[in-house]
Amino acid sequence: MLYDLFGYLDGLDIPGAGMFSYVSFRALTSLILSLVISMVAGEFFIKYMRKKKHIEEARDAAIDPYGVQKKGVPSMGGVVILAAVLVPALLMGRLDNVYMVLLIATIAFFGFIGFLDDKIKLGGNKDGLAPRWKMCSQFIFGICVGLTLWLSPDAVVRENVERELGDKVEVFHKSQARKSTVTTVPFFKNNNIDYYEVFDFVKDGKTKRACGWILFVLVTTFVIAAVSNGANLNDGMDGMCAGNSAIIGITLGILAYVSGHIQMASYLNVMYIPGSEEIVVFLCAFVGALVGFLWYNAYPAKVFMGDTGSLAIGGVIAVTAVIIHKELLLPILCGIFLMESLSVMLQVAYAKRGNAKGKKWRVFKRAPFHDHYRHKMEDGVKYLIKRPHGLLFESMITTRFWIVTILLAAITLITLKIR
Repeated sequence: MLYDLFGYLDGLDIPGAGMFSYVSFRALTSLILSLVISMVAGEFFIKYMRKKKHIEEARDAAIDPYGVQKKGVPSMGGVVILAAVLVPALLMGRLDNVYMVLLIATIAFFGFIGFLDDKIKLGGNKDGLAPRWKMCSQFIFGICVGLTLWLSPDAVVRENVERELGDKVEVFHKSQARKSTVTTVPFFKNNNIDYYEVFDFVKDGKTKRACGWILFVLVTTFVIAAVSNGANLNDGMDGMCAGNSAIIGITLGILAYVSGHIQMASYLNVMYIPGSEEIVVFLCAFVGALVGFLWYNAYPAKVFMGDTGSLAIGGVIAVTAVIIHKELLLPILCGIFLMESLSVMLQVAYAKRGNAKGKKWRVFKRAPFHDHYRHKMEDGVKYLIKRPHGLLFESMITTRFWIVTILLAAITLITLKIR
C-alpha cells in the first residue's frame, strides 16, 4: 500500500519518498514494525486470553521433570504472529507481486486452519480438528499454489547458462524469462534439474512439459504438507519452533535476495527469478514477528503459539522454498522438522511391531524427538535409543536445537558453492 503511495509522492518530487523504491529500506522497516507489533500486541493478547480463561491446561508440572509450573498458560499466540506479519507485509509490500500475494494468502490460510484447531481444543475437545481435514486443507492449498505458479504469467525464471572463455567459465542468464519447472539440486555441478526430464520416455514435447508441471504441482503439495506438519510437531517446547523458524526464515531471505539480484545470481550460479526480491520484505516481517514472539514464548513461556502459529509458519517456509525453486534444499535446511516427523513415524511403526509380538518396544523414550530428552525410561519397555540416561532442562534442549538449525542453515548456504 505505502509502496504505491510513496511512488506517487516520488513522482511529485517529494523529498525522501523515493526510499520506498528500495527493497532494503522496506525490508528493514518491515522487520522493525513486525518486531514492535509482536512485542506490544503480545502483552495485550496474554492479558485478554487470561481474562477469557482461554488457557492451556495440559502443560503443567506433571510433564516437566524439574517441576516448572506451566499450567494456565494462554494458547493461540499464533494470532499475534499473524498480525505482526500481515500488517507490515500489507503496508510495505508490493501487492501487485504474485509472490507477495501468495505468501500473504499462505499465512492467512494456514493461520485460519490452525485457529480452528486451537478453538476446538479450547472448547474441550483435546484432539482438535480431525487430522483428515488438516491434511485435506494442506493438499488443496498445495495444489492451488502449484497451479498459481504454473499459470501466472509473472512467475518466471531466467535460467543460468555457463560458457567457456579460455580457461575461465562465465555464468550468464538467458535474456528471455520463461515458465520453468527447474529446481536446484544441492552438491551437484550441474545444479539445476527440470521436473519434465523425469519423463524422457514421453516423445511428444507438449505432453512431456505438461507431465513436468503435474509433477511440480504434486511435489509442491507434498512439500507444503510435510513442512507445515513438521513445524507443528516441532512446537512442543518453549521457544523451540519460533527460534528454529526464525533461523530458517533468515536463510530463505538470503536465498530469495540472491535469486532476485541478477549480478549475485550470476556470481553464485543460481537461476535468476525476477520479482523474488519482494519475498525479502515478507520474510523480514516473518522473522521480526517470530523474534518478537520469543519475548513471551521463551522458557518459561507466558504464551504458546498453538497450531495457529505452527501451521502458518510451516506453510510460509514451504511456499517460499517452492517459489525460489529451492524446495530440494528443505531436507537440509528444515532438518529438525524432518527429524521430528520421522521420529513420530518410527516410534509408531516400531511400537506396532512390538505390540504384534506382545512386547513394549520404543525407538525413543518419547516422540516427537525433542521429548526424548526430557522423559525417563519406563520399566518393562525396550528402547532402541536410551541416551542420554539423564534428563535435560527444556531451555538447554531448545538452545541445542537452535544451534543445530544454525549449522544446517550454514550448510544450506554453502551448497551454493559446493558442487
